[in-house]
Amino acid sequence: MLQANYSPEEDYQQESAYLHTLTPPAAWRGRRIRLHFGAAAHQAEVFLNGVSLYTHSCGYTAFTVDLTDHLRFEEKNLILVRVDSRETLNIPPFGKAIDYMTFGGLYREVTLEVRGPAMLENVFVNGSADGVFSVSSEAVDADGCTLRVRVTDDHGAELWKTEQPFVPSFTTSFPNVPLWSTDAPRLCTARLELWRDNRLMDEQTVRFGFRTVDFRADGLYLNGKKIKLRGLDRHQSWPYMGYAVPDRAQALDAEILKYELGCNAVRTSHYPQSHAFLDRCDELGLLVFTEIPGWQYIGDEAWKDQAVENVKEMVLQYRNHPSIFLWGVRINESADDDAFYQRTNAMAHQLDPTRPTGGVRNFPKSHLLEDVYTYNDFVHNGTNRGCDPKRKVTPDASKGYLVSEYNGHMFPTKSRDWEGKRLEHALRHARVLDAVAAQTDIAGCFGWCMFDYNTHQDFGSGDRVCYHGVLDMFRNPKPAAAVYAAEGRRDTVLEISSTMDIGEHPAGDLGTIYAFTNADSIRLYKNGEFVREFFPGKEYPHMEHPPIPIDDRIGSLLEEKEGFSPSVAKQLRQCLLAAAKHGTGALPPRILLLAAKLMLINRLTYQQAVNLFGKYVAGWGEIATSWRFEAIRNGQPVAQQVREPVQRIRLEVRSDTQILTERNTWDMATVRIRAVDQNGCLAPFASRAVTLTVEGDAELIGPSALPLEGGMTGTYLRTLGRAGQATLTLQAAGMEPVTLNFTIQKEGDCDATQDAANN
Repeated sequence: MLQANYSPEEDYQQESAYLHTLTPPAAWRGRRIRLHFGAAAHQAEVFLNGVSLYTHSCGYTAFTVDLTDHLRFEEKNLILVRVDSRETLNIPPFGKAIDYMTFGGLYREVTLEVRGPAMLENVFVNGSADGVFSVSSEAVDADGCTLRVRVTDDHGAELWKTEQPFVPSFTTSFPNVPLWSTDAPRLCTARLELWRDNRLMDEQTVRFGFRTVDFRADGLYLNGKKIKLRGLDRHQSWPYMGYAVPDRAQALDAEILKYELGCNAVRTSHYPQSHAFLDRCDELGLLVFTEIPGWQYIGDEAWKDQAVENVKEMVLQYRNHPSIFLWGVRINESADDDAFYQRTNAMAHQLDPTRPTGGVRNFPKSHLLEDVYTYNDFVHNGTNRGCDPKRKVTPDASKGYLVSEYNGHMFPTKSRDWEGKRLEHALRHARVLDAVAAQTDIAGCFGWCMFDYNTHQDFGSGDRVCYHGVLDMFRNPKPAAAVYAAEGRRDTVLEISSTMDIGEHPAGDLGTIYAFTNADSIRLYKNGEFVREFFPGKEYPHMEHPPIPIDDRIGSLLEEKEGFSPSVAKQLRQCLLAAAKHGTGALPPRILLLAAKLMLINRLTYQQAVNLFGKYVAGWGEIATSWRFEAIRNGQPVAQQVREPVQRIRLEVRSDTQILTERNTWDMATVRIRAVDQNGCLAPFASRAVTLTVEGDAELIGPSALPLEGGMTGTYLRTLGRAGQATLTLQAAGMEPVTLNFTIQKEGDCDATQDAANN
């Protein structure tokens, strides 16, 4: 098990061996027996009975090894897989420093296939928005074979079918096809069957979508409709496990992006990722920009040859995913190399002429051989513009353009950082989103990044972690997550940037508070009394749901509680708020004149002003305040958050599932943990240890005691290969224990349970 932090990269850099015995029955004679590896990090050599059959040199794509000609039927055969996870290999992404851990081993499924002898390979099914449908496929031993194809929509209704002699490719069209889009991702299914002499030889089922992707000079069009990308960059790593997690966890990340963060797109940085993740993106309508492995470095000719092979494998293996809208065919942030990138670009277009190509740069005016200029724009530093205009970056304004990264290393932020830094982190994301929204010729942007991740000693905060995410490593949200949620989610979002505790701020000045919400306005109440209603300001004019600044905690209280006239109350409020912002020793001349007027004409004494400042602004010496923030939509409250002194805290525990199912591999529950107060608000400085106890037919992944960081942490529960029950109990000092109950099923048991329920 890897540690969540301070885990040296040497811990996984090693050569390892995997052994398995196989006794093929006589009934398999005449069939093709193959081993399919989902991924092996990073170079794998497969031996059968001591004979080397195949070597694969990419840690992020799948490969298949044909065992047929070397098997001894009805005898025990020894399969050995040697995996080299050392970063000294002369293959991408290695060669120099890398800002992410690459982990190692067999981390995706290995499957035994018994097929053929005739069989289909590299099937590509494509549907366009105008109803054009095409199929291309390679075949082994297909002489005299007939191909049957049946296409059904997302409800199972038949759209089209055919039976014809096998040909490598064909195209047809049919009307009124259901379209795949980000709002309505309707998936269709093509079932291909290879027949010979009235005998089924092979079959393949492919999910696909009818949709058309088109980058133009003014942006991205999906099915002829312009769409603005709003996404995040994602690594495929987890605490303790590195890359090695089951499908459920992969799918959960897609669900978090769509449902919790409100994104419509994701970039799989910096390599192809799990098909389970892509499958869920297909189902949810998340657009995906995927790319070949690499990080800044370009190696020798053998290294480049492997990179071109990586393009080939990526496109062949992932092109049936309708969610993928762009192939990344450059090494991330690498220098121009025209001869090399002509090869990668040509390979992608040859294997998939339906999608555009791009490649991520971190410098402007790069040689643009691809269809889209994708640029890591880190220009924003907190005080300047959010992004550069397209014309300043790309050498060809007639082609598409998008921002592939921003923020990230410019402002690393931990969930345990002080409130002001966490707020600034969120506002930086908002500024870039607003700036990109203002540029009508930028297709959209991907923020760096979705969650914090393990990295090499050359990067991060000294603990082998890059704190660049809008979520922490366990997928708990930082305030920046609410910026995306408010902009993209349809359900009500309300997150207040402050706990309203004056001791967290210099001189006790809370400054401007922000509400991240998709409501129309925020009504503020102090100790139950209405203060003021706040609306989106002019700071983020191009966002649909910008952060709402709450810069006045006095409102009408000077009139209602102190008896000042409206005009005097307005002037006094200006003075008090200015004193909070600038301090009494640096008040602007206009405020000094206004204060003098109040003292001379309205006979306000200095001590009265001090008392009013303490009562309505600073709060020093006053009884602690209860603040209520109401989110208003169409004139009605739709949500609220209460900020007041914490009286007690409790554990809030969420598991993505409490029913685990053993299928081809083990299953896993993701458990996210937060300490919250009596109002359900995060207690960001709770740092108590949480102890975890599991009983029954499951086990923890990770330690049995965890510190809360920023009031949050997480853990994982895995199955053990058997059905049964399990409980997870969480305890922390001063908090009530929480127990979750889990049911573990085997796949056959699950089907039987479902049949019984249906009957």
